[in-house]
Amino acid sequence: MPEDLSMSPLSSCRRVVLKLGTNILRLGDGTVNEERMAAVGKAVDNMRRAGIEIVIVSSGAIGLGMGKLGLEKRPSRVTELQACAAIGQTILMQTWQRSFEPFGTTVAQVLLTREDVRGRKRHLAVHDTLDRLLALGVVPIINENDTVSSDEIKFGDNDILSALVASLVKADLLAILSTAPGLIDREGTGQIVPVVHEITPQIRAMAGGSETSTSVGGMVTKLDAARLATTSGCTVFIGSGFDPAIVADMLKGKAVGTYFPAKDKGIDSRKRWIAFFESPQGTILTDTGAMKAVLEDGSSLLPKGVTGVDGNFEAGAVVNIRNNGDTFARGISSFSSAELLQVLGRDSDAIRQIFSGRKHCEAVHRDSLVLLQ
Repeated sequence: MPEDLSMSPLSSCRRVVLKLGTNILRLGDGTVNEERMAAVGKAVDNMRRAGIEIVIVSSGAIGLGMGKLGLEKRPSRVTELQACAAIGQTILMQTWQRSFEPFGTTVAQVLLTREDVRGRKRHLAVHDTLDRLLALGVVPIINENDTVSSDEIKFGDNDILSALVASLVKADLLAILSTAPGLIDREGTGQIVPVVHEITPQIRAMAGGSETSTSVGGMVTKLDAARLATTSGCTVFIGSGFDPAIVADMLKGKAVGTYFPAKDKGIDSRKRWIAFFESPQGTILTDTGAMKAVLEDGSSLLPKGVTGVDGNFEAGAVVNIRNNGDTFARGISSFSSAELLQVLGRDSDAIRQIFSGRKHCEAVHRDSLVLLQ
């Protein structure tokens, strides 16, 4: 049993995101694993009876489409992947509906792309829709919209999507269930690491990529998802999805797997959007003094600490903030890249004089800045 998590706030979770991997939902012959999905439906019903709201992030569309078409190897062409997703998504949702029917539970299909959560207005619209579905007693079942988004198929991963969803709905717990029983210390004990408080380089070294023909990612992306979700104030559990009883054990802190406790203070919704949802349009480079002032003193990033820019961006763009190759923060720039280049090397008085009409003379104001370390 992992440390003292049996006495942790997990038992008082009220909103849980459950992410299920392709090979948990798919049999070896490429067909849907109806028995396991029915068992998940029962486990979710038990959680809902205990007053817990559930959001499911379900992989499997491409894998099931491959099975329907008799493909053994994941296609390399985007159009073939899109076709598999279109075929498999119908199978997936039909099976989820059957799995929840015995309990009188209504499910809703929600297909998302990264574009749906990037723009602030669409981001809020998705949040409001999911919130309303949960208030109506519906179980949202979310997947990437792989039929229309080539970028999501090529680079997307449902582990990351599940973490973004957990952040979006302010979940207490994200459970990532796949064929992996947890994070295994492959270079040391060979055992499952029960609790990870910080994702250090040593922890990342334990991870490996996906070893299946139908899945994307692997433990590497699960660690990335755990970092994202825990920073948002959500505890993460990574474990095997072969036994649906793990769901009940997980909430008691007794399930075999790896727990990633939430950070004590999750960041607010606007800063979560800056940190994780909007794609950076460029990079502001800083000197070491500016980095220390931001990280250690809670300061805004001042123009005098800027040493350069990477990319072309306008004022109001989300940008990375970097020192010596290390991206330590992200924020909304008060200046365009051209304006920042204009004041490089100038002192504070000269900068204030040049931009005397500006509301903010900070390159990135503290209220629009998120630390990534």
